[in-house]
This record gives sequence, structure tokens and C-alpha cells, in this order.
Amino acid sequence: MLKAIMFDLDDTLIWDEKSVDEAFDAACGLAAQTYDINPDVLKKEVQVIAPKLFASYDTYEFTKMIGISPFEGLWGTFDDMGESFQQLKELVPEYRKRVWTEGLLALGIDDPKLGTQLAATFQEERRTKQFVYEETFEVLNELNDDYQLLMLTNGSPDLQWTKLSITPELKPYFEHIVISGAYGKGKPATDIFAYACDLLSVEKEEALMVGDNLHTDILGASDAGVPSAWINHHRTKHQEIVPTYELSRLRELLPIVKGHTKEKN
Repeated sequence: MLKAIMFDLDDTLIWDEKSVDEAFDAACGLAAQTYDINPDVLKKEVQVIAPKLFASYDTYEFTKMIGISPFEGLWGTFDDMGESFQQLKELVPEYRKRVWTEGLLALGIDDPKLGTQLAATFQEERRTKQFVYEETFEVLNELNDDYQLLMLTNGSPDLQWTKLSITPELKPYFEHIVISGAYGKGKPATDIFAYACDLLSVEKEEALMVGDNLHTDILGASDAGVPSAWINHHRTKHQEIVPTYELSRLRELLPIVKGHTKEKN
């Protein structure tokens, strides 16, 4: 019997990919106003440089464990408790400047001042533009009365709460919000799923994990024995990791849940 549904946040309920993409477009467009460059070429360069540079810092293993992406490093402040978070907080301002300055250098432009300006533009744009999938609230409204809802998201508590403050309508739907940075490790670690089930007072078979990331949401749920629903936005082919259900968009979750309701009755 299905009693509880766990939702991922990024690219499941909010369209983080679009928010980040538009922040890149704004920053690269600003650069194109100053120099005769193709903004799309700068965007591609920066998107290659950021992961490589992010991985070069001593904090990289920690950010992998918690689930903090290089692009989140371009706008998050990481004002969280703990030595590793404080280390991350100290290094990200320089990281952001380096990413954009090196992106310009890849196009033959040596302008650290503009690099700093582009870093600030990206950060501001991502903080002011957050997109929510059009069916998010429709689905949450359908499920809210009949199931316990929990949000299970990887990332920095400071950053994830910032995202929720930008879209405050989301928070009231959830009885619990579990953030990996506060728990101490992120999906796909099986114990964070067990912790979520304990909070909900349900057995693992009575919960359903809904998320877009095959390697964190679905793998973690599968290893923990929790049924899963994978939102395969990009029609990605997969073999090794097998979700219980596969969706192309969030709205397709509703008939699955209604099927459980019929089984229950």
C-alpha cells in the first residue's frame, strides 16, 4: 500500500536546468555587448571550464558526496555549518571569477574586470529567475490530501532553502524536507532513504521516490528497496539502473498513484 511519496527538487519540481541556462545566456549576452564574440561559444567554454575547475579544489569529494554541482558553485554562497561548507564558502567567489575570466581567455579576451562582472551577472540572474514546471502544483494538489509528501534533495541547506524561498508556494506541501548537506551525505546513499522512511513512519515498500536523476534518485531508491518513478526528461536510454516506473513528465505520476489507490481498494 502506497502511503508516502518522496520528491526530488531540482529538475523534478523546479526547472533548474532552464534557470541555469537563462543565467548563462544573460551573462554571455552581456559579454557580447562589450566584445565582438559569439555568446553561445563563450557559454560552451564556460560550461567546460566550470566542472574542471570545480573538481580541482580540495572540497570536490565533499561536494560530490553532498551533491553540489559546479553550476551551483557559480551562484551559491554556502553559508552552512561545518568546516567543509565554510571552506567552500571561502573559495567560491574566486572560483566564479576564474571560471568567467578563463572563459573569456579561451576566446582571446584578457579582461578580469569583465570576468568579475559576468560572475556577478550569472549569480544575480539565477537568484531572480527560477522556473517551476507547469504541472508541479497540479500534481502536488492531487496528492496532498491522500499521501504524506516528503522532499528529498541533494545540496547545500543554504542553497536549497534559497531555492525554496524563491518559490515559497512549494514548502507547505511537504511534511518533511530532507537536504543532504544537513543529513551528512546525499543520494544515492541508501541510509538517507531509510532516514526519510523513518521520518514518515512508513516501510520502504510503502513509499515512492520521484526524481529526474537516474544515478542519485533512482539508483539510491533501488538500492534502498524503495520503489521509484524516473522522470526521463530527455528520453535517455538506460540499461543498468532500472526504475520501477518511467515517466516523460511529472503529470504522468498521477495515473501510477491512482493505480495504487485502486489496488488498495
